[in-house]
Amino acid sequence: MIRVGVTGHRFLAEIDKVTTGVDAALDMIVAAFKKQPLAVLSSLAEGADRLVARRIFAKYAAHLIVVLPLPESEYILDFEISGSKEEFHSFLAKADKIIPPPKVDTRDEAYVTTGRYILDHCDVILAIWDGKEAQGMGGTGELVTEARRRKLPVAWVHAGNRQPGTIEPISLGSEQGKITYERFPYIMFSGWIK
Repeated sequence: MIRVGVTGHRFLAEIDKVTTGVDAALDMIVAAFKKQPLAVLSSLAEGADRLVARRIFAKYAAHLIVVLPLPESEYILDFEISGSKEEFHSFLAKADKIIPPPKVDTRDEAYVTTGRYILDHCDVILAIWDGKEAQGMGGTGELVTEARRRKLPVAWVHAGNRQPGTIEPISLGSEQGKITYERFPYIMFSGWIK
C-alpha cells in the first residue's frame, strides 16, 4: 500500500489548473511506486485536502485515513464555505480509519502535531503549495521543509496561497498547476523533477 500524505493551502485560485495538477501527481505516484491500493492521510480541511480526497476517490479505489487536529465539534467551526460541513461529514463517513485529535494545549500545537503525524505515517507527500514559508504554525511550507529534511518523496502541485491577512486566493499565473517531483523513483514523465 502506498500512503499519500496531503498538505496544502485552504484558499485556491484557478481550481481547474490545480485539479489537473493533482490528477497528474496522483497518476505519477501510482506509476512511480507501483503499489496498490492507495491510502490517503488527510485532515480533510477545506481547500487542498478536500480537493485531493475528491480526486483520489474519483480515480482510484483508495483508503481514507482521517487525522483530526481537533475534536470534530470544534474542528467544523473552522469550515466557512457553503456546504463544507456536509462535505466533511460525507468524507468522514467514508473513512477507513479516524485518528483522534492530539492531546495538546493550543490550536496551533494541534495543527503542528497533526502535520507531523501525517509525515510520520506516509510514504510520499502531495503538497498543493506556493513554494513559500508557512503563514502560520504547522502550515504547508513548514511540512514540506520537514518532508524534505526526512528525504520523503514530494509531489508538489504549484498553487498560490492567499494574501496574508485575507481569504482572497492568489494565482501563480503560468506556474499555477504545474508539478515538481522530488525524490521520486526514475520513470519517464512530463513535469519538473528535482
